[in-house]
Amino acid sequence: MKKTVAFLLAVLMLAACSFTSASAESDKYLGVMLSTNVMSLDTNLATDGESFEVIADCIDGLMQMDADGAAVPAIAESYDLSDDGTVYTFHLRDAKWENGADVTANDFEFAWKRIAKEAGEYAYLFDTSVGCIKNADAIIYEGADPDTLGVKALDAKTFEVTLEVPVSFFPSLMYFPTFYPINEEFYNSLEEGTYGTSPETFLSNGAFVLESYTPGTATLSVKKNESYWNADSVKLAGIKYQVVGSSDNALTAFRSNTLDVVSISGNQVAAAEKDAALASSLKVTGAGYMWYLTFSQTANNANGLLANKNLRLAITNAIDRDSLVENYVMDGSLATYTAVPPQFAASSTTGEDFSADQDRFLDYIGFDPDKAAAYFDAAKEELGQDEFTFTMIYGNNEGDEVAKVAQAIKEDLEDLLPGLTINLQPMTKAERLDKMQNDNYEVALTRWGPDYADPMTYLGMWITDNSNNYGFWSNAEYDQLIKDCTTGAYIHDYDARWAALLDAETIVMQEAVIAPLYTKANANLIAAGVQGIQFHPVALNRVYKAVVLE
Repeated sequence: MKKTVAFLLAVLMLAACSFTSASAESDKYLGVMLSTNVMSLDTNLATDGESFEVIADCIDGLMQMDADGAAVPAIAESYDLSDDGTVYTFHLRDAKWENGADVTANDFEFAWKRIAKEAGEYAYLFDTSVGCIKNADAIIYEGADPDTLGVKALDAKTFEVTLEVPVSFFPSLMYFPTFYPINEEFYNSLEEGTYGTSPETFLSNGAFVLESYTPGTATLSVKKNESYWNADSVKLAGIKYQVVGSSDNALTAFRSNTLDVVSISGNQVAAAEKDAALASSLKVTGAGYMWYLTFSQTANNANGLLANKNLRLAITNAIDRDSLVENYVMDGSLATYTAVPPQFAASSTTGEDFSADQDRFLDYIGFDPDKAAAYFDAAKEELGQDEFTFTMIYGNNEGDEVAKVAQAIKEDLEDLLPGLTINLQPMTKAERLDKMQNDNYEVALTRWGPDYADPMTYLGMWITDNSNNYGFWSNAEYDQLIKDCTTGAYIHDYDARWAALLDAETIVMQEAVIAPLYTKANANLIAAGVQGIQFHPVALNRVYKAVVLE
């Protein structure tokens, strides 16, 4: 009897321990690495993937991404589209803000009009180069009344959007944070300029609520939102984010179980592949971002020398991109020879990747020392000088491989183009962006990630006077092609539009408006038992709503 009782007590104790362990596991936060600091959670001010990721943790828009990246219902249960393709009527589900207020159509109307009025960097998604929302151009660029924007809350649960012309990918824009709602009453209760700067000044309606955050700090956390409309499907207690500035430190954090999800590059990837314990945790995913060089072509910088096409063509043909990805980045990134990177935009009629053919611009771009030298000789003759010195700026907080890439480019250019000197100037990403936006630079090593699955997310950048046209380049033929693809001749002919976009890209490459370098991949280390992170190359790189800790 004593043995039986003892055995039963042991079983009960084991069961209790198992229950406690399972309970503790369900309360465990996922530790996730960020590559750069989150500077703003205001949808009008955020400009980087890290900030967008955290905003999307906490706020649902009209649509969300499924595991394959398709647009599926979120706050909008359904939508209707007019016969002419210009009027979307979204029907909202019953959902709550974390303060108990209903999510209404007015929250979307208010947020979108605010974006158009304040005209932040991502307001361009509303204009006729992308979303084509009625009257957006007049509001954003001419200061027209924001109330004329083509959006209207027909009632609390019905949100109507009117476009200038049909936009085939419009529903997929809805999962991008620029299109997220804001509760007007809450926003107006805050001191001006404080929205999105702390948990107290940020309101969630999504899977998680903001728990701790100060702009620019190295840590922040979110916890499960129990009032989320789909809370039953969210199994994760929360996420603790940590900014990690180097691949060495990322690997150390993962080995020590400090973080569950990190990104590594360079020699750390090779080390992980050779380590049996780490190799099983390694997962390479497409990050979507394309790294490239952009050149200021105005007289404000370098006496306008970089406006010379042959000089830019010399530079782009003197860079060994294969060496960059194989010897310095080393994380599965792809050497890229097109202005639109591969593996994110496929034709809806043929299924073909827009940039599958990475050889189609070999006449203008590639690693070709002889061609680079010939272009350089032509530039020297046209400009009347044999020596040039330019400063290249790059972010010192965007991953430790960036400095290595910058140094490798400098060595390539100075080796193959005698007389050209490249001075490197590291700075924070925020400083780099400020200099680029204000035309206070010569050459910049920068990146762009696709906001939606269409080539226009890149090609729209080089329209004359576009806010993301950092080279301040202008070409009337190019502008007309883009106009024809957005509001003109090709809006009803998908294949003709696709061909015209290729014509536009050809101009960018012929003119060497930029020097594409590589399309980024992420070499992720993911702790055993972490299941369900959704990785996407477009808009939101990581989504955690379906994560389960096994």
